[in-house]
Amino acid sequence: MQIEDCPIIGVNVRVWLFWAYLRERKWLSYLLGCIPVTVLNVFQFMNLFHIILSGGTMNKIIIDGYFTVLYFNLVLRTTFLLTNRSKFQQFFEGIAAEYAKLEKRNDIRLLLEQLTRRARILSKSNLWLGAFISACFVTYPLFSPDSGLPYGVYVPGVNMQSSPTYEIVFVLQVYLTFPACCMYIPFTSFYCTCTLFGLVRIAALKESLERLHQFSSEPKTLLAKVKECLQYHKEIIKYIRDLNELVTFIFLLELLSFGMMLCALLFLLSTSNQLAQMVMIGSYIFMILSQMYALYWHSNEVLEQSLKIADSLYYNGNWLKFSTPVKKLMILMIARAQRPLVIKVGNVYPMTLEMFQKLINASYSYFTLLRRVYN
Repeated sequence: MQIEDCPIIGVNVRVWLFWAYLRERKWLSYLLGCIPVTVLNVFQFMNLFHIILSGGTMNKIIIDGYFTVLYFNLVLRTTFLLTNRSKFQQFFEGIAAEYAKLEKRNDIRLLLEQLTRRARILSKSNLWLGAFISACFVTYPLFSPDSGLPYGVYVPGVNMQSSPTYEIVFVLQVYLTFPACCMYIPFTSFYCTCTLFGLVRIAALKESLERLHQFSSEPKTLLAKVKECLQYHKEIIKYIRDLNELVTFIFLLELLSFGMMLCALLFLLSTSNQLAQMVMIGSYIFMILSQMYALYWHSNEVLEQSLKIADSLYYNGNWLKFSTPVKKLMILMIARAQRPLVIKVGNVYPMTLEMFQKLINASYSYFTLLRRVYN
């Protein structure tokens, strides 16, 4: 099975293949996509520094800072993907191969189809949400009193408000919003769909463990089945470890940057008196929260379901009646299953809903402090 034909990851893989982020390099795709977006981000940083040095308003600094951080994040995601394309390719090939095997198992096929459907809906809805929010980004200046560009940029010696420079840059930024969306959204969807596939693999292991008692009258077959379960559990642990390696430091940057930007946007929302601006700030906050929640919820599900592997052994395996060699293997698996499968931020903090709540609490605390100082 080709990776683009694997239903659970196919949506995101096809987007990356379209822009040549996987498999062979296509410089024309890069010249139309990630390279001009990266150049745009450089000009965004120059604009942000220019605003700060020239004493710009807090409103302008926060809005332009949000877009600068957002674009820096998507450029970093794409750079990491291109740098580690062989690891991503190998990881996807492993998923496609395992998916083909699980499709043949009648006991897990229904769950596989259910989570595959959820993964595809999630990936497509994320793309549509990204497209809608991006459309809001580029149309907001048309309703704003200052009539600025969608994304603030600064080029020394160039007046961005003069005609036809303004019109040319505006059209270019509208176009670059599309490849930028494809650089950011699929990475989030890729992680969520991979965790869903991890849930399928955990469920498959639990099903196998719960059926061990059927072989209690055949010691050799039972021992072979237990060894298969032990090996499969080891493969699941490696799968989660490989997934963690692909995302951990990217998510650390997001934790720091978007936590800070959430605080700043809440502050700007509390001081704004323009309806259009309040709606746009609300959409920015919604995008941050929805993307972060999706990441942490799926990570939390993997952790909770991995802990239930030991329950399958405790309550449904009847393993105390098995032979001594089998019981030794079962004890080894129980000991291993008591260590949860965790995705970590920066290989330090576990990505759980509790961690997400702490992020929200910290952002709100800094917001109230900033609000008090401002008043």
